[in-house]
Amino acid sequence: MQVFRGFHHAALAPACALTIGNFDGVHRGHQAMLALLRNEAQHRGLPATVLTFEPHPRDYFAELAGKPELAPARIATLRDKLSELERCGVDQVVILPFDARLVALSPQDFIQQVIVDGLRARYVLVGDDFRFGAKRAGDYATLDAAGVAHGFDVARMMSYEVRGLRVSSSVVREALTAGDMARVATLLGRPYTVSGHVVHGQKLGRSLDCRTLNVRFGHEKPATTGIFVVRTHGLAGHPLEGVASLGVRPTVTETGRVLLEVHCFDWPADLGLEGGYGKIVRVELLHKLRDEARYDGLDALQAAIHKDIADAKGFFQAQGRQTTRDRI
Repeated sequence: MQVFRGFHHAALAPACALTIGNFDGVHRGHQAMLALLRNEAQHRGLPATVLTFEPHPRDYFAELAGKPELAPARIATLRDKLSELERCGVDQVVILPFDARLVALSPQDFIQQVIVDGLRARYVLVGDDFRFGAKRAGDYATLDAAGVAHGFDVARMMSYEVRGLRVSSSVVREALTAGDMARVATLLGRPYTVSGHVVHGQKLGRSLDCRTLNVRFGHEKPATTGIFVVRTHGLAGHPLEGVASLGVRPTVTETGRVLLEVHCFDWPADLGLEGGYGKIVRVELLHKLRDEARYDGLDALQAAIHKDIADAKGFFQAQGRQTTRDRI
């Protein structure tokens, strides 16, 4: 999959089948839309293309209004969004900066400058609630009429439901905020995952008898925080069970930087003490144990960590017993 910042690139395809959206989380509704896009693209001999935006449009308007609390909690980092788009068979992704220039475009200018001149779309697929252009004045009817005038096909995909519930990024955020990781996995069609490079931290885990690897989340407002049972991929030939903290670590720092700290129960001996740094890991958050908490000193923190480890091991043991019963 090719990724482009903007559309002024010689390597960008001369024509495409296009869908437009934020795709935060790439949930099952997104996946259904991308499957349809890929099918239509293949029939037309065109690359399946996603146009997405950074920052999230609601981030932009929240900052413009001076009300950061209006910005949505972020389900996934850009890295994870792009990884899931690739898994869904997307051929190319174009990332546009969501800024004042883009916001000012009328629906007609957005169609002409972005869809027609910029991406040269021959097929455009949108969701049933798609709005675009200044003051969100453009809708499906606007786009459909422009398709007739400019020679591209337009299609609309209706809502996707799981067990009678419309799947949306908002619903995924609600489940993440509630810490209902089983429901999140149902909405995403996979466990909730955070990935990234392992970076150096404060090395406090060593003094607390709980070695951790650290992955930056990349956004100030993750959709979930707390202590989780996890499974980590990328350090060994098999996933490693463990426990992790996702949040700002209030007991040990005041920076407010969001960090995922993972303790693997069985550290691969061949990595050595420093072998994890720089590796790209993928951490599945399977079950929430509790919220983040501030402790009165490192001794209290250490006691809480060791209880979390015991609880996480208990979760995996219970899962193993359930799997055995299912087989019987």
